[in-house]
Amino acid sequence: MKVTIDGQEIDVEPGTTILQAARMIGGESVPPAMCYYSKLEGSGGKCRACLVEVSKGSEADPRPMPKMMPSCKTNVMDGMEVKSITSERALDARKAVTEFLLINHPLDCPVCDQAGECDLQNLSFEHGKGASRYIEPKRTFAPEDIGDNIQLHMNRCILCYRCVMVADQLTDGRCHGVINRGEHAQISTYIKKAITNDFSGNMIDVCPVGALTDKTFRFKSRVWFNKPMNAYRDCDKCAGKVTLWMFGNEIQRVTGRKDEYHEVDEFICNTCRFDKKEVNDWVIEGPRKFEKDSVINQNNYTSVMEDVVIKTEKQILLGREQDRKKISMKDIPLDNTENK
Repeated sequence: MKVTIDGQEIDVEPGTTILQAARMIGGESVPPAMCYYSKLEGSGGKCRACLVEVSKGSEADPRPMPKMMPSCKTNVMDGMEVKSITSERALDARKAVTEFLLINHPLDCPVCDQAGECDLQNLSFEHGKGASRYIEPKRTFAPEDIGDNIQLHMNRCILCYRCVMVADQLTDGRCHGVINRGEHAQISTYIKKAITNDFSGNMIDVCPVGALTDKTFRFKSRVWFNKPMNAYRDCDKCAGKVTLWMFGNEIQRVTGRKDEYHEVDEFICNTCRFDKKEVNDWVIEGPRKFEKDSVINQNNYTSVMEDVVIKTEKQILLGREQDRKKISMKDIPLDNTENK
């Protein structure tokens, strides 16, 4: 089957969605996705961030589809033509969806552990407005303790359902979900400290915002001060392939390895994620490959950066010498130091 997206034609298998076809092409034509997750069955169709314009239905029926279509749930047809980044309707729809998602989302990026790797930050940077038209009070929820390792910030949640699907598909028994309806809907467990399953930490990795964060990393550092290093260990529960977020020779947190669309390659167990924080526990392969521009990439020590001259005190400008050594990680030997 042939499908054309923003003038780029590609052959795909029957059953492929428009979003999957766009990811095969790559580049700016790929629609954003806040709820779709290729590793989770049944995901997608909730956030409407991936809306596209279908200007030609198929060779058999070339009429355009009158409404904007969610690319994560719409299968391609032979001869279909789709407009993503080239459609004003699609761009206006994404701006509207972004504004809607930010209605109740607090502006606490400076204190949020997801800052620097947040999908909603990226979406609002590309499609958000400089000011909000919303004047009513934002929706708020009381703090809730759902477990020893995961911090729930329900005020930031956009109800993408990814964490619920992870619990359904990876764990033995799901003990949390969405309760209530409408603007009162929220993620909850009913019973405090109920989330204890050995794969529950993957809820943190799939969350596109800062609603579910790692308690062991909470307020420790900003991600752009860490050096993400790919590593592995022999684990009898999971593949053991992870990304270590290091500050000098200290492992501050452990996450699953993610692709260019921020989706985990292989889910990892809680033992690897929370309990193995010593360098000797891991075999470090080398720096993580940076998939696109990000705050983290600006601090990539394998990149050549121009010196900027600012007239001020050295300690104010550069910080403490011991911290600079930890950020640059000069004392950590690597077999692979190529620019990735």
